Amino acid sequence: MPMTLPATGGCRCGALRFRVTKHPINTMICHCTGCQKMSGSAFSTTAMIPADGFEVTQGTPVTGGLKGPEIHHQHCPDCLSWVFTTFGPDRPFVNLRAVMLDDATWFRPYAESYTSEKLPWAQTGAPHSFAQFPPPDARPALMAGFAAFYEATL
Repeated sequence: MPMTLPATGGCRCGALRFRVTKHPINTMICHCTGCQKMSGSAFSTTAMIPADGFEVTQGTPVTGGLKGPEIHHQHCPDCLSWVFTTFGPDRPFVNLRAVMLDDATWFRPYAESYTSEKLPWAQTGAPHSFAQFPPPDARPALMAGFAAFYEATL
């Protein structure tokens, strides 16, 4: 079953809250050591939400983790939970940590990245795996295939 909209969620302490009004355009797991360290887990979860379908409804996030010109990891200023990631204007979506949703039971990863850094015991069941990020030439088919996956398997 797909995510019920609107969906809500927030950080661990509840000071930062958000609302999602559009379905994800992809779901992923990242096994890179950076995501492992930031999430305190074997991987991070991502629901790619169109930027115009995501809004912070309470609190003001602070940037932590990577702070480059095109990637901004957004955290709760109080509990410092990593809640979502924003990008430059050429990527009009938000990478929401799916586990921050009040109901993340619908989440299934369609792809996993950085399997080259994956912990040997971490299994996700994602139908697509990439040693690093998906190469640019694979992205259109990956995004197109997600729509059918999302409707058929959830």
